[in-house]
Amino acid sequence: MQAPPPTPQDPYRTRDAEVASTPVTGLDPAIRALRLVAVLIDGCIALVLMVPLMFMGGYWEAAFEAGRSGGFGLMPLGTTLLWAAVGFLVFVLIQGYPLQMTGQTWGKKLLSLKIVDLQGNKPSLADLLLKRYLPTHAIANLPCLGLIYVLVDSLMIFRADQRCVHDLIAGTRVVKTS
Repeated sequence: MQAPPPTPQDPYRTRDAEVASTPVTGLDPAIRALRLVAVLIDGCIALVLMVPLMFMGGYWEAAFEAGRSGGFGLMPLGTTLLWAAVGFLVFVLIQGYPLQMTGQTWGKKLLSLKIVDLQGNKPSLADLLLKRYLPTHAIANLPCLGLIYVLVDSLMIFRADQRCVHDLIAGTRVVKTS
């Protein structure tokens, strides 16, 4: 299908290009509110494990000391990187099994949602961890920029295709399970 050429009334009009859309696989996109609840469930599971680890590992003490000493309350980079790595490792330990088996986190499993690639197949665990979760986790741990990224990533769910930044990076989408 060819688009009409620019007209004298609109000499700057460009030809319309055909845009590739997400392939139709017969899978319905997940309801946005359910995706939010699934993330909250996953976050609560992680908090139950991370808060005691952070307490025993001295994270809270270091955070309070950084706040008392000025410097915008920023902790040393080494401490931040260490706890970011611990947090990602805990995520992998908690969510690795269901992601490998069914493409679901525990929260998604409870709410009958799953992660699929654009053809409707279950992505590999390596793709999920290295493309979908690790970049977002790494960026989210950056001071200031991380908060902006998380906000933008979350708000992208209101796009027509309901894919967040982490979905776009990984070539995934979240759908209802049958």
